[in-house]
Amino acid sequence: MKKFLALALALVMTASLAACGGSSSAPAASSGSASGSAAASGSAAAAADYQVAMITDYGDITDQSFNQTTYEACKAFCEDNGVTFNYFKPAGDNTADRVAMIEKAVDEGYNVIVMPGYAFGGAIVEAAPEFPDVKFIALDVAKGDLLEAGVNAAGEQYDYNPDNWDLNKYVDMSNVYCAVYQEELCGYMAGYAAVKLGYKNLGFLGGMAVPAVVRYGYGFVQGVDAAAADMGLTDVSLKYVYGGQFYGDADITAAMDTWYAGGTEAVFACGGGIYTSAVDAAKKVDGKVIGVDTDQAGVIAAYAAGEGADAATVDSFKSLTITSAMKGLYPTTYDTLTDVIVNGNWDKYVGQIATLGLVSGDDPEANYVQIPMESTQWADGAFTQDDYKAMVKDMFDGKLTVSNDISKSPADFATVITVDAQGQLKG
Repeated sequence: MKKFLALALALVMTASLAACGGSSSAPAASSGSASGSAAASGSAAAAADYQVAMITDYGDITDQSFNQTTYEACKAFCEDNGVTFNYFKPAGDNTADRVAMIEKAVDEGYNVIVMPGYAFGGAIVEAAPEFPDVKFIALDVAKGDLLEAGVNAAGEQYDYNPDNWDLNKYVDMSNVYCAVYQEELCGYMAGYAAVKLGYKNLGFLGGMAVPAVVRYGYGFVQGVDAAAADMGLTDVSLKYVYGGQFYGDADITAAMDTWYAGGTEAVFACGGGIYTSAVDAAKKVDGKVIGVDTDQAGVIAAYAAGEGADAATVDSFKSLTITSAMKGLYPTTYDTLTDVIVNGNWDKYVGQIATLGLVSGDDPEANYVQIPMESTQWADGAFTQDDYKAMVKDMFDGKLTVSNDISKSPADFATVITVDAQGQLKG
């Protein structure tokens, strides 16, 4: 995925905390010139001042989702730039254990802390003021995630009122940069593609009903509805449920068995490892799935094939995935670290909560939210890469808008389709 973060800054950075941020290009210098040598020397010296640590959230660095993608981006950046790197896994799934790992990392000399996922909201509120000289970079952490911690930088409790947020009053952002994504856009892309490719009985299986997952889901509903309207269809249906957790299990698989047996053709499995339940059910009836966060066609195929399967067997399962609703975790991480550490541009990021979405109407692969060019099951006369590019162009130009209002219900976005909202399976 190509990313030009300087362009992202120029196009979508605003003065509010909902502004978009990104990295800019390294300063230009002539090869072999004195200025070029000085710049290279300066970059190396700057990199030598930093050590990068990543803290995992619910899973670990083999989860084939958020943690693994962020870990791989951090590791690649550090190897490419000679920066010391390590990751730290909390003992438990709670703020106290996440803070403990942050403290351990800082005690060991790490001064850039990368954290993937909304669950770090409370840890940021507690740990960032404790270490003012440490740079905290958080992915998918929004204003609400920070404020829902219910405590300000002085350790004082306060009433959480989403209608009266004042981030600066309650959260010390003086050494924090957060990035969130417009998941509703790539959710829309995936839903629109699925219907155009011939699927009329669809499902959405979310993990936990956190804002990012809800935005994915509501975008998906809007995309399904828009495609059905464009095609003049009135018989498109969508089942909608949250699992209540970010992993699959027998209970969730049983629910998916019921869906597929009842005629559901494809399920958008949205939330960490919960895709395993959708895949387990889909395999039994030759159903389909839609991946999330990254291009999951290979991940889903490998899981479906089973441990130890040969390459040919894995490849035979790649048709299981129609497409994936992707967001740029890897390039956000790699390019932000480059701009902060190598280019010394921390001042462009600090204090910001950036909303990352479209930065190009002409090159879908340059955007922070997209569906994969390589693995999406394009079909001539139904939905092609050119059709997709035209849709992205309309989004970028404002001709096509997608709501991110998560206060609504899924059915509120349906105009020609039927939505069966089934609440939450567990928790």
